[in-house]
Amino acid sequence: MPHSTENTAKQKAQANKLALFVSDVHLSPALPKTTEGFLSFLRDQARETERLYILGDLFEYWAGDDDLDDAYNQIVVQALKQVSEDGVKLFWIAGNRDFLIGSKFCETIGAAALNDPSSLELNGKRLLLSHGDALCTDDTGYMQFRQMVRNPIWQEQFLEKPLSERKAIIEGMRKMSHQEQQNKRMEIMDVNLNAVNDLVKAYPGCTLIHGHTHRNAIHDEEFAQRYVLPDWDFDHSVHTRGGYLALEHDGQLRFVNLA
Repeated sequence: MPHSTENTAKQKAQANKLALFVSDVHLSPALPKTTEGFLSFLRDQARETERLYILGDLFEYWAGDDDLDDAYNQIVVQALKQVSEDGVKLFWIAGNRDFLIGSKFCETIGAAALNDPSSLELNGKRLLLSHGDALCTDDTGYMQFRQMVRNPIWQEQFLEKPLSERKAIIEGMRKMSHQEQQNKRMEIMDVNLNAVNDLVKAYPGCTLIHGHTHRNAIHDEEFAQRYVLPDWDFDHSVHTRGGYLALEHDGQLRFVNLA
């Protein structure tokens, strides 16, 4: 039974976090523990905030909104939709794995799609949000690929292919990407600090929050503080990790580890 307006208002009034930020969950049927960890997060911590920002790579891959009816995708979609219906405002920025998520997905879960980057102010705290892959300019091969697949014409033509063909192509791209990463220096796949500084100088006074690099940390850069969100993996015991960044009502930012 849907929650009443009174209950929703009460839930929002009791929210002890102003906003939560999460990225790089890489949800997949092949990662059941990570999936359950994220669903648990949606049932619990996500209900204790006013706003939930998902900054890309929620899924390991997304072949198009016509895959919404997939049984696994429906589990995630319905869980997100319930969070929205319970009064939490949802916001979405595309990642490098799920940039084909479209308006139908966002409408279904009740999320507002944001540009990358997006600036906002919450209780006087100025923030700049990004997935982060556009800042990895040293990886020239990836930047060329990114320019191609983010082109609306390419996306339109790709989405015209049958769903099964799209999934096969994506699987091939994933395998090729994994092989290429084995031959790349780790620093190439991190953000370029000149790109970071160029970005934040255009948004003076903002704190930058991004994911993508899987290098959870807080950096005091020349022109801004930078928070790098953690990636999620509860299925491999050696490097179990996962969590989010919380913005308190007093303007403080702090990481919460769920692993």
